[in-house]
Amino acid sequence: MEDRSYETAARQMKTMPPGIPYIIGNEAAERFSFYGMRTILTIFMVNYLWLMGSSPMERMSDSEAVAKFHHFVFLVYLTPIAGALLADIFLGKYRVIVLLSIVYCLGHVALAIMGSFGEASFWLTMGLWLIAVGSGGIKPCVSAHVGDQFGSQNRHLLPRIFNWFYWSINLGAFLSTLLTPWLLEWHGPHWAFGVPGVLMALATLIFWMGRWKFIHIPGKGAPFIKELFSGEGLKAILKLSTIYVFVAVFWSLFDQSGSSWVLQAENMDRNWLGVEWLPSQIQALNPILILTFIPLFSYLVYPAIDKVFPLTPLRKISIGLFIMVISFVLVSIAQGKIDAGETPSISWQLVAYVFLTAAEVMVSIVCLEFSYTQAPKTMKSVIMAVFLFAVSLGNQITAQINHFIQIPNPIAKLTATGNEVTLEGFDQMAGTQDDIKVMFNGDGNRADISFAARESLDDILDLINQAITENDHIAPDNAGGEAVAGAVNDPWGNPFRYRLVNKNQVRVWSLGPDGKDKTQWDQGAILSITRPSSNEPGAFAWIVGKLQPEKSWLESRKEKLGLPTKAELAESGPVVSLNYFVGGQVKLEGASYFWFFSGLMLAAALLFMVVAKLYKPREYFHDEAEKIEA
Repeated sequence: MEDRSYETAARQMKTMPPGIPYIIGNEAAERFSFYGMRTILTIFMVNYLWLMGSSPMERMSDSEAVAKFHHFVFLVYLTPIAGALLADIFLGKYRVIVLLSIVYCLGHVALAIMGSFGEASFWLTMGLWLIAVGSGGIKPCVSAHVGDQFGSQNRHLLPRIFNWFYWSINLGAFLSTLLTPWLLEWHGPHWAFGVPGVLMALATLIFWMGRWKFIHIPGKGAPFIKELFSGEGLKAILKLSTIYVFVAVFWSLFDQSGSSWVLQAENMDRNWLGVEWLPSQIQALNPILILTFIPLFSYLVYPAIDKVFPLTPLRKISIGLFIMVISFVLVSIAQGKIDAGETPSISWQLVAYVFLTAAEVMVSIVCLEFSYTQAPKTMKSVIMAVFLFAVSLGNQITAQINHFIQIPNPIAKLTATGNEVTLEGFDQMAGTQDDIKVMFNGDGNRADISFAARESLDDILDLINQAITENDHIAPDNAGGEAVAGAVNDPWGNPFRYRLVNKNQVRVWSLGPDGKDKTQWDQGAILSITRPSSNEPGAFAWIVGKLQPEKSWLESRKEKLGLPTKAELAESGPVVSLNYFVGGQVKLEGASYFWFFSGLMLAAALLFMVVAKLYKPREYFHDEAEKIEA
C-alpha cells in the first residue's frame, strides 16, 4: 500500500528537490562508515592482524597487504553492477539501497568482533566481503537516485548538487580519517571498526526517514532489458567504456593513497603543525582539500579557464590525468630519499595530496556527472555501475601488479609443532646442499631457518650489525654495505647482495642455488632497527586526550603476549633484530615502484587526448527527448 503513495515522476519545480537533504545526510554518515574502516585497513593488516590470536602469528608483508587492500576495493566497485541490475530491472533504487545497507551493517559487525572468538582472518574476510556487497551494491543506486530527483526545470542545479553530494562524501571521510586511526592506536580494532558500523546504521535510518520525500523510479523490467540490449543501449555503454579505461588507470594510482602511501608515511617525519600524525591520518588531507576545491574550481578555476580555453567535461578529465602524474612524481622522489636512508618530511606527501585532489576534482566528479547525462533514461544505475567498474578495474590493476611482484615463499605454508621440517631445495632432491630446514616451536610458529648460505650470511650480518652499533645505529648506505657483503661469496660462488631498504631496515642475501636474483630460492636476512617512539602529542589527542589510555592498544597487546614493548625499548635504546628468509621478497620496490605507476599514468593521459577528441557526447534526461551535443 505504501508504494502507491510514492511519487514516481520528477516534480516540475525550479528549486531544490525535498529529498536531497536526506540523501546528503545519508551519504555523509555512510562515507564516514566506509572510509573509517578503509583508512585503517592497510595498517591493521600489517601491524595488528598478526596479534589478534592467542599467540603471535606471522606478520603480513607490505606488498601482500597492499594487494589485499586493492582486491577489497576492487570488489567494492565490482558489485555495483549487480546492485544496478537489481534496481533497474526489479526493485527500484530505494529498496535496493535499504536492503543492501543492512548487509553493509552486518559486515561492520563481523570486523568489530574480529579476534573475540574464532580465527581473526576468517572474520576479516567475512566482514570485507559483506561490506563489498553492501557498499558496492548501493553505490550506483545512490548517485543515480540523486539525478532522479531532478526534472527539466531544475536540472540546471544538477552540477551543483553533484558537487554537494561529493562534498558530503568527503565531510564524512575527513572526520572518520581523523578518528578511526586514533581509535585503532589507543582503543584497538574492536572500537576502530565498531564505530563506523554505528555510523552505517545511522546512515540507513536517515535514508529511510526520507522515503516520502523521494522520487521513486521503479524497476523497468522488460523495457530495461530491451533498452540494455538495444543498439542504443549497447552503444552508450561501449562509448563510455572507451573513457572509463583511462579513468581506471587514474584510480589504480589514486586509491594507493590508502595503501602504499600510508606505508610510505610510516618512514617519514610526520610532525606537522606541532603534531605527530599517525600514518593513516595523512589521508584526511584529501577530503578537506575536496571541501575547499569543489567551490574553488566551480566558481573560480573553471570560469577563469573557460574564458580563454573552453572547458568540456572531457577536457577537464584530460587535464586531471596529467595532474595525477605530478602527484606520483612527488611521492616517487620522496621514496627515493627513504631508499637512501633519509627521513623526508611528510610535506612531500602533503603537496602530492594537493595535486592528487585537484586531479580527483577534474576526473572523478566530472566523470560522475558526465556519466549520468550520457546514460539512456532507463539505464541510469547501470551506467553508474559501469562508471564504478572503472574504479574496480583500476584497483584490480594495482592488486595484480602487487601480486605479480611478490616472490614465492617456498616455506610459507609449512606447518608443524615442535618439529624440524626439511624442504627439498632448487634441485628437488633430498639430502643435498640446497635443502632448507625449518624449525617450529610448540605453538606451531616458525622458530628458525637453516640453509646452505646461513654460516657465511651470519658472518656478514655480524659485521653489518657492528657497523650499525658503532655508527649510532645508522645503517651503512648501499655502497658501504655492498662493500662488506660483496666481499664474501655464497656456497655457489656468487657474491652476497646488500640493500638499504630505509633507515630502519637493511637486507642481505644470496642469489641461492639457482644463481638468479629475486627468485624463490634467494636466501638471506633482514636487519631491523627498532627505535624508541616519539612522545609528541598525536593528532586528535588535543580533543579526546582524557579518553586516551596510558598505553596504546598495541603496547598492551604485546605485553599480554610477552613481546617487547616501546617502554622496554625506551629503557634500552635502539634494538637490532634479525629475520631470516627464503624467497618471499618483492621484484619491484621502493622508488622504482612509484616511478612505474607515474609512467603508466603519463602514457594513459597522452593516449586519452586522442580518444577525447573523437568522442561524441549525447545527453538523456527522464522528462525530455534526447539531446545530442553539437
